[in-house]
Amino acid sequence: MYDYLIVGAGLFGAVFAHEATKKGKTCLVIDKRSHIGGNIYTEKTNGIDVHKYGAHIFHTNNKPIWDYVNTFASFNRYTNSPIANYHGEIYNLPFNMNTFNKLWGVTTPEEAQAKINAQRLASGITEPENLEEQAISLVGKDIYERLIKGYTEKQWGRKATELPAFIIKRLPVRFTYNNNYFNDRYQGIPIGGYTQIVEKMLVGSDIKLNCDFFDNQTALQAQAKKTVFTGMIDQYYHYAFGVLDYRSLDFDTTLLTGVENYQGNAVVNYTDKETPYTRIIEHKHFNFGTQSDTVITKEYPSEWSPGDEPYYPVNDKKNETIYKKYKEKAEQETDVIFGGRLATYKYYDMHQVIGSALATVKKELGE
Repeated sequence: MYDYLIVGAGLFGAVFAHEATKKGKTCLVIDKRSHIGGNIYTEKTNGIDVHKYGAHIFHTNNKPIWDYVNTFASFNRYTNSPIANYHGEIYNLPFNMNTFNKLWGVTTPEEAQAKINAQRLASGITEPENLEEQAISLVGKDIYERLIKGYTEKQWGRKATELPAFIIKRLPVRFTYNNNYFNDRYQGIPIGGYTQIVEKMLVGSDIKLNCDFFDNQTALQAQAKKTVFTGMIDQYYHYAFGVLDYRSLDFDTTLLTGVENYQGNAVVNYTDKETPYTRIIEHKHFNFGTQSDTVITKEYPSEWSPGDEPYYPVNDKKNETIYKKYKEKAEQETDVIFGGRLATYKYYDMHQVIGSALATVKKELGE
């Protein structure tokens, strides 16, 4: 008999298990995959830490969370500075003075702002009602059509006019020559990869891999006083209120032997609509690698269907209405705790997952 059955050996489940174990609680952690770590799992290929499920760059302004994660690994000084490839033309991301200079030849913030203001005025948009209108209001039509529209529609599998405006509000726009994508004070990649972090968090817990919760739900839950569930909340309730939409990803990873440097940057976004993948990741650049080989991953977004891995919730009005019903049911549970991106149907960055898990443990077990 365990105190907690934790469904999912990703970051939320691992933090919960670590903190509960420190307080003398017993945890059984299960995962349907053959490894721990969830989507932050990294594995070594020819000495290169490969991000198995896409690029993960840790960033936060929260010093306690930064200090917390640094107790499990040492972080390097990697700064996320992706670039965009539009039909062979290279632009800096996030949108900054380097981007504006390449696109319009402007050299001052005043000139760049004037260009954007003119395009914003010409659009006639006053109250943006969808992603396309919001993007044009932020950066003008030129940038939207070259660097946002194609990428976004590939990523979400929907026309930009059908997507909510708030999605694009995360995008930084700067009138400085600053290529750092994030504004957060703390940023980096763990030296040696992310898997070690979860390994250390799960010390003291029993772990069972290749174990699908839904294959044996009743028997598994009978082994513990409470369940911490980090999977899809609609699946937990057997889709009683309908199926929530997710976006999935297919990863095409290739080892290029004898190639020291494939693209010169860790992340290159392909923003035209014709290229089927959204980006190429060259993993060695996350750790300033000097290996004689390299590993690249092409990311292909797809619509989620049963059997696929869900990565991104589609937070439009239809899905939020469905999720609200699941949330209300979940809040009535006394023996089940829901947490993480899939169980709360929310896009979380890693530091937010950790913060949420720590808050959940505090609520459950106290200080």
